[in-house]
Amino acid sequence: MTTIEQHREGPPLVLAIDAMGGDAGPQPVIDGAARAAARLGARFVFFGDEATLSPLIAERKVLAGSQIRHAAGAVAMTDKPMHVLRRGQDTSMWAAVEAVKAGAAHAVISGGNTGALMAVAKKHLEMIDGVDRPAISALWPTPRGRTVVLDVGANVEADENQLVQFAIMGEAFFRALTGEAKPSVGLLNVGSEDLKGHELIRTAARVLREADPEMAFKGFIEGDGISKGEADVVVTDGFTGNIALKSAEGAARLVGGWVKEALTGTLNAKLGAMMMMPGLRKLKDRIDPSSVNGGVFLGLNGIVVKSHGGADARGVASAVEMAASLARRPFTDEVAETVRAVMRRRETMAAGDGGATPSVTAAAE
Repeated sequence: MTTIEQHREGPPLVLAIDAMGGDAGPQPVIDGAARAAARLGARFVFFGDEATLSPLIAERKVLAGSQIRHAAGAVAMTDKPMHVLRRGQDTSMWAAVEAVKAGAAHAVISGGNTGALMAVAKKHLEMIDGVDRPAISALWPTPRGRTVVLDVGANVEADENQLVQFAIMGEAFFRALTGEAKPSVGLLNVGSEDLKGHELIRTAARVLREADPEMAFKGFIEGDGISKGEADVVVTDGFTGNIALKSAEGAARLVGGWVKEALTGTLNAKLGAMMMMPGLRKLKDRIDPSSVNGGVFLGLNGIVVKSHGGADARGVASAVEMAASLARRPFTDEVAETVRAVMRRRETMAAGDGGATPSVTAAAE
């Protein structure tokens, strides 16, 4: 099987899929992989119970040539991360992540327990040099396309050093997905003015302005600025980011329910809805969370994409395609190089200030 180094010189792309990780079992996972397969030209390795997976894969001609690696166990949503680390070696999640570590796959996709996946990924892949903690990214629909928001759940708290690292990782992630040479970056805050917010976030803003002059840093972004697309990358701690993400998903479903109710309440409304059907399908696609499914664990020496546990085939396909897009670019190398450069500049600045300025290297030492 190809290694990552060989892949960067050309195909084939190999993706490891934890087929037992979703809430609804392997069916939507296999369907999603099949949906993505025709567009990707990739090979899949499915990890899970072979007797269950074989007939499902055999039914889909587009998955011909895929491999199945038997794993007797599966990580439950209720399993604690430490339990999985101690006793989860026979699970599909463990085996799928291990394939990336071994160079047998270029990326892994799993809809399983987020905490367990993070723990297993950190154990096998370890952190990029200079990055203290991983962050989970999310794609946010905006009038301009998509905004990357991170962290959305990996870290309840983050200090100024980690927020700076998240900004660097988010910038590289957006560039890898879109090809945008210089994506704009903002810090989520309670106001856009420089004096707003607590000292921690003001310090992070100062570091980004001074120590990373190559970054298109826009300063502070308020909550409504995410959906307006005021920055390509919006950085925050995992507690705030997760609440913002879940609130947005809930709002999208609420609005979708209201639209459906308004268009099916009367006969005239139903007739009108039939005439508006092409536009309504487009609206549904734009507000459907499945269209942007897939949270990437940034900061690891490997590509790990977390699919929503309840994702349908469309959502799984979105996560698979995101993993493939990242695997085709050496963005982890870019993150490491940028973090090192910022750390060096920050150390020089701190030395010039007599050591009084907080150092972004503190988290990595």
